[in-house]
Amino acid sequence: MAAAAAARGGGGWQEADCKASEDSVHLFDAAKPPPFRIGDVRAAIPPHCWRKSPLRSLSYVARDLLIVTALFFSAATTALPAWLWPLYWAAQGTMFWALFVLGHDCGHGSFSDSTMLNSVVGHLLHSFILVPYHGWRISHRTHHQNHGHIERDESWHPITEKLYRQLETRTKKLRFTLPFPLLAFPVYLWYRSPGKSGSHFLPSSDLFSPKERSDVIVSTTCWCIMISLLVAMACVFGPVPVLKLYGMPYVVFVMWLDLVTYLHHHGQHDLPWYRGEEWSYLRGGLTTVDRDYGWINNIHHDIGTHVVHHLFPQIPHYHLVEATKAARPVLGRYYREPEKSGPLPLHLFGVLLRSLRVDHFVSDVGDVVYYQTDHTLHGTGWAEDAKHK
Repeated sequence: MAAAAAARGGGGWQEADCKASEDSVHLFDAAKPPPFRIGDVRAAIPPHCWRKSPLRSLSYVARDLLIVTALFFSAATTALPAWLWPLYWAAQGTMFWALFVLGHDCGHGSFSDSTMLNSVVGHLLHSFILVPYHGWRISHRTHHQNHGHIERDESWHPITEKLYRQLETRTKKLRFTLPFPLLAFPVYLWYRSPGKSGSHFLPSSDLFSPKERSDVIVSTTCWCIMISLLVAMACVFGPVPVLKLYGMPYVVFVMWLDLVTYLHHHGQHDLPWYRGEEWSYLRGGLTTVDRDYGWINNIHHDIGTHVVHHLFPQIPHYHLVEATKAARPVLGRYYREPEKSGPLPLHLFGVLLRSLRVDHFVSDVGDVVYYQTDHTLHGTGWAEDAKHK
């Protein structure tokens, strides 16, 4: 009897512990200030993760350029059947995206400690894929310095309800209906986001300070040279070969860029956005999301390890996986474990589609806000998605 009573009592305690644990998980608020400082996260990362090796960085450039060149000459010198061209576009576009990531490291200074080397390599890589290196570098720096801030963030930040209501229905549809959000980057380079003005190509843009305008002129000039080369090749070889060998891979690259950067800041129900004194660099960085891309992780230089990259953009890409593993015990539940991918990250398209259906705008008031849904935008199908948000 006593033993039976003790057993029943033990079961009761276990049930109570389970309930307390469930309540604890339910009550966790990712928007509240974390119980650690950014210095605690920094201290957990091994010192060698901060060291930059120019030779190692250049070896990745050589690897990617070799693959790009091999793909180009294979397609240019072989009579490819029609069904093989989409495979070429997908492969080459993915490699263009990999080149962008290396230029992205140059922009952060995580490629090397040499400003000159970073600038030369960054211009070569980014100009080749029609990205104005300094114009993008400066606006991307603004994004990192203000990530998670509704007004000051630069990339994929939410628009307020008042501004959203002012958009034309056609604009809303384009903004939240595939494939248009995956083709947004070239438009963003010229016009930025709704509610903001300026161009990444114009030195007079309010994106840049007066001392940065000469850098912008250099980058825009390099971009114009690349455009001129493409036009010249189209005149010599015809526009169709240029479109097939370069144009379509460029489109795939743009889609990769928009997909990856969008999912770094969307697709989770508990991602807060901040205003005023509620925002801090650490809290903003913790609103970013890591993603697993399967086989693509190595190809695009582990850009999916985004949380630690946002907190410490000086860490080279080849140390990000190790740095993330070291930081996770400190980050605790503020780190959102990425869903494991198969060989190809097909699961992320479901995440993207759902986010486009429910993440439309944020409130005009409040210092901690979350995405809200325009229930009229996608018809009756929104309701089921909103239930799971």
